[in-house]
Amino acid sequence: MITVHHLQDSRSQRVLWLLEELGLAYEVRRYERTRDYRAPPELKAVHPLGRSPVIEDGSLRLAETGAIVNYVIERHANGRLMPQPGSTDFWTARHFLHHAEGTAMPPLVMRLVFNRIAAQGPRLVRPIIGKAMATADARFLAPQIEALLDYWEGALAGTGWFAGPELSAADIMMSFPVEAGAKRLDYSGRPRLRDFVARIQARPAYRRALERGGPYAYA
Repeated sequence: MITVHHLQDSRSQRVLWLLEELGLAYEVRRYERTRDYRAPPELKAVHPLGRSPVIEDGSLRLAETGAIVNYVIERHANGRLMPQPGSTDFWTARHFLHHAEGTAMPPLVMRLVFNRIAAQGPRLVRPIIGKAMATADARFLAPQIEALLDYWEGALAGTGWFAGPELSAADIMMSFPVEAGAKRLDYSGRPRLRDFVARIQARPAYRRALERGGPYAYA
């Protein structure tokens, strides 16, 4: 049985959803965030970086969401949740499996960091820091983020999914950046992204994963 070391309110929610979609048996070991919203030190006993998700499957212990999704698909999915190997949709799915963390998340995380720096700096210089962060965001981050949202909206134009005519592992990987964007960014002019979020969150497997994983701010 697969064991998922799952951090509250984190990327590892996708792993639970994947396992639920595949109907696989698994155990969840839940970890709560600290007061400053960090992973607890107990996770360092699981993986040296103290991050989540981490899975255990027999003698294998594996970290990083993308690697875990690839492993589960190749080892346990029996052809489900990935387009036909070698097809254009297959390689599109592979692209989005990597895009989700490699390109999509860094500017979103950077904006979050900028906002926290602006809000938590020393009170006397907070206005100066806030102005500097806002300028850096406007010049550097905002154009990148707008380009990402346009790209995602366009990618959903054909079928409503990121790779092929039905839900795939690509959609599960992309769920976190898209849901994070739905909470923090303006999707008013992007109906396909809004529809994507509504459809994935209505799926029974998604709802079951929430029950197993606990509080999740983006749902």
